[in-house]
Amino acid sequence: MAILDRSLIQALPLFSAMSEAELDEVIAHAKSQRVPKGVAVFREGEIAKSFFVLLHGRLKVIKVTPLGQQVIVRFVNPGEIYGIAKALRREDYPASAIALVDSVTLAWPTEIWDSFMAAHPAFAANVMGMMGQRLQEAHTRLKELSTEEVELRVAHTLLRLVHQSGRKIEDGILVDFPITQQDIAEASGTTLHSVSRVLSAWENAGLVSVERRRIVVRDVRGLAELAERGTRDGHDAQSGPC
Repeated sequence: MAILDRSLIQALPLFSAMSEAELDEVIAHAKSQRVPKGVAVFREGEIAKSFFVLLHGRLKVIKVTPLGQQVIVRFVNPGEIYGIAKALRREDYPASAIALVDSVTLAWPTEIWDSFMAAHPAFAANVMGMMGQRLQEAHTRLKELSTEEVELRVAHTLLRLVHQSGRKIEDGILVDFPITQQDIAEASGTTLHSVSRVLSAWENAGLVSVERRRIVVRDVRGLAELAERGTRDGHDAQSGPC
């Protein structure tokens, strides 16, 4: 197996506070893995044998509900850690991670997780901060799913994608990986038909541009104002008179 170089992880925020000696020790335990588009890094319910950092590409993390509906929990971007079942004190993966495009990931054996965290406090602090952010996002999404109409859920989904994976182009902000309307439906907890209807209306209004597996948000401010106004109106309607 080829020896990996510390330069693979040196610039990643997770490892930014580590010395060169620490980086060499960390990378010595890693192996590189190519993941073709559509292939799962791991499946929900499988025994968690590894944890991962994505180097290149994009993944989607999905769960299947008791009713059989597939829901996208989040998207994994380059530099992010995932598959950390051990941090949740689980023996199995709570969701599946599937490549949206050809991807490259690093993998470490799960059994070194505890010693890994103990030996590298800066890394541990970064991981804990990241987990806190994910927990906050999960709470936000749960609130959206339980209280918001479809249009607002789709708006918030697109705004998250712009924030996490957006790239400025001439026409607006491109979601910088191939994404389908079905992906958006699964990420916003609705149907393909509803997403198609909403995006068509927004395209006519000049908010977005939609092509096959390509979405550009042409008016980020307008979309954000729509989401904020809808959320505020919904809150006022639920509050009612005192």
